[in-house]
Amino acid sequence: MTGEWLVLVESNTTGSGRLFCSSARQLGLRPVLLARDPARYPYVAADDIDHRVTDTTSAPAVLAACHDLAGADPATPIAGVTSSSEYFIATAAEAARAFGRPHPVPEAVRACRDKQAQRIALSRAGVPGPAFAAARTPAEAVAAAARLGYPVVVKPASGTGSIAVRLCRDQAQVRAAADYAFGDPDPALPPQQTVLVEEYLTGAEYSAELIDDQVVGITAKLLGGEPYFVEIGHDFPAPLGEAGTKAVGETAVAALRALRLGWGGAHVELRFSPPGPPRVVEVNPRLAGGMIPRAIQAATGIDMIFHVVAAAAGAPVPLRREPGGSASIRFLVAREQGTLAEVGGVAEAQARPGVVEVGVTAPLGQPVVPRHSFRDRLGYVIAAAPSNAEAARTADAALALLTARITPATAGHPA
Repeated sequence: MTGEWLVLVESNTTGSGRLFCSSARQLGLRPVLLARDPARYPYVAADDIDHRVTDTTSAPAVLAACHDLAGADPATPIAGVTSSSEYFIATAAEAARAFGRPHPVPEAVRACRDKQAQRIALSRAGVPGPAFAAARTPAEAVAAAARLGYPVVVKPASGTGSIAVRLCRDQAQVRAAADYAFGDPDPALPPQQTVLVEEYLTGAEYSAELIDDQVVGITAKLLGGEPYFVEIGHDFPAPLGEAGTKAVGETAVAALRALRLGWGGAHVELRFSPPGPPRVVEVNPRLAGGMIPRAIQAATGIDMIFHVVAAAAGAPVPLRREPGGSASIRFLVAREQGTLAEVGGVAEAQARPGVVEVGVTAPLGQPVVPRHSFRDRLGYVIAAAPSNAEAARTADAALALLTARITPATAGHPA
């Protein structure tokens, strides 16, 4: 398989795209990125990744780029096509299917990414979740909230990373949240035709991390302040106990089956307060973001990214777990608007015993605009230890050493 192409359709910008490429190289493959603007991803130049400028919004254009690659050199065929970005997994799966390479069901991925279609499928299958309604206007959202009863959550029907997701406790908040979601609030969010209005699920939040239909583990999520749902940290494995871990994992697998998923990575978010059942917040047909795969690798030795890349290349490897440990992630989050001038304390945080990794995810000189989503993250720390408590303490202490210096925007020179 040496030298075969591993085609990646676009990338995410917070770390795992780069790791997809390094995993491909570990397998003796040649990663190539198809992207509208490869320069958006600094690792492409830093790691000398092959790339092709491609209209990745067009499935035929992606397929044509793959044919060009395959035809350019018969000695370098295509081993697989995949993506680290949720927005492009279905397109990559269509191209993989055309080349007879392993892939998830593209239609199932697209349906899963439509949160209204996802909710309907889960409800029909009896998978526990919130009451919900779809709305195409702010007025419809207000009416839906009145029927469901407050508090409710308003979220885009197609989105990721908590962008434009809001907890609402009255009519005015619902209208404002719907106006915001419909108003193209963030370049990372596609234009919305529909928002979902959902019953607010109480209880601690978790996510099940899966490869195919195997649960690798459960992550406990730390959320920032209401009315937002920004994840500011993760602890793995979640301290749920055997029964709780089993209940969350079984619900996650049932959700994947209801959605005709079960190939590759999946990240299923749930709320759970025993003795009630776990209830699904949403299903993501991809690996977790937020560096969770790196934390899992630090805790268990399982490299989920490597497993996904190997499966896409037709060389799946069995999951082998090392003796259990724990890992925690904490994020440096932007609190003010301006320009990122410096992130200090990186070396000091990295030097703390138990710290596995420290990263700065926002390039210096970048405009910083707090949006109450994953895009507010400027950096992170990952710590590993034998216990949850020790890993969390180490991550918290390392995060406290990181400081973001943000130069305020000035009149005539906005951030």
